[in-house]
Amino acid sequence: MNWTTKQLAEVADFSLGKMLDDKKNKGEPRPYLANVNVRWGEFDLQDLREMRFEEHELERFGLRQGDIVMCEGGEPGRCAIWNDAVPGMMIQKALHRIRPHDCLDHRYLFYAFLHKGSQGGFASLFTGSTIKHLPREKLAMVEVSFPPLEHQRRIAETLSSYDDLIENNRRRMALLEESARLLYREWFVHLRFPGHKHTRIVDGVPEGWEHRTLESVCSRDDGIQTGPFGSQLHQSDYSQDGVPVVMPKDLVGFRISGASIARIPEELADKLGRHRMQPGDTVYGRRGDIGRRAYIGKRQSGWFCGTGCLRLRPDPAAINPLYLFDTLGAPETAGIIVNRAKGSTMPNLSAGALKSVPLLVAPRKLQDSYAELVEGPRDMVEVLDDQNQKLRAARDLLLPRLMSGEITV
Repeated sequence: MNWTTKQLAEVADFSLGKMLDDKKNKGEPRPYLANVNVRWGEFDLQDLREMRFEEHELERFGLRQGDIVMCEGGEPGRCAIWNDAVPGMMIQKALHRIRPHDCLDHRYLFYAFLHKGSQGGFASLFTGSTIKHLPREKLAMVEVSFPPLEHQRRIAETLSSYDDLIENNRRRMALLEESARLLYREWFVHLRFPGHKHTRIVDGVPEGWEHRTLESVCSRDDGIQTGPFGSQLHQSDYSQDGVPVVMPKDLVGFRISGASIARIPEELADKLGRHRMQPGDTVYGRRGDIGRRAYIGKRQSGWFCGTGCLRLRPDPAAINPLYLFDTLGAPETAGIIVNRAKGSTMPNLSAGALKSVPLLVAPRKLQDSYAELVEGPRDMVEVLDDQNQKLRAARDLLLPRLMSGEITV
């Protein structure tokens, strides 16, 4: 079978999104994707932002089903296929929109990018020393090898069968997590908790509830801990295998995504042991998009809190860990935390800024009742997430062999 190799500029159209500029942008507010919304093979569509777009800009910066959206900076090359989950979606300048010509199946092209990214195939085209970029002129030079169109479709369908199962599990996980959020909102935001009709309101809060600070409900000494400094953990320390290191980019949909997670050797993780996490901890992104967080369960025990994150360790005698995790996402608490981040270009949150964050804490019996109700759905989310990890691993074993022609379908 004959395979063809061409540069991307010969087989696809691509363009960058719109520059974010509140003073210059005009038109109607529309949702847009930024770099943080694009993961490998999926999108994080929570907390979408809006930007003004004029009518004549809709085609230039808009998305349609089948477009490939790729990160220009941060982790250049990271991409996913847009399936029109949110109609009228636009893109910001940190993203490339790629539309393959008729000679390429868009799913096949995505898997070609996924394979290239897993092999470090974009790295030689990156610019920038600190923050890497893949500018348009470099993207144009990316080489794509492809068989005839019908064979591309068979390869894409084989690999998509795994991704379809992953997506189905992801939807089930989202529904389970949403049920927990709705219960939290009902009990602790709208204050319609069991027995609320017979509970007196004292000084504006239900009787028995307390005003506490975040520091006061965390473990003493190391309750709020930032990840290691760059001088402690260098780029050369990362390895192919070992202990997963959780970075802000890995916090997706209030879970840890293992799609592109970094690792360090076990010995180094032990040496920097204060940054290893245990069940009940919360890992919180402290740079960029403030508010991203994940709960550490049994499966993530011993994982490493990376640079760019904070680790919160609740005192189990003072607060239920699951209850605290969801309290950090309550609208008022989340808003206070966001406002404590410093920096306009890249917001940054310090451990000190979190210590005095005020919390309204429910009685322990109510906390534990809530945790007991949401623990079952959370355990099921863990099972489904574990299934997805295995499905990705199976797909990634097939990927290089299909993309090289070693296996034909």
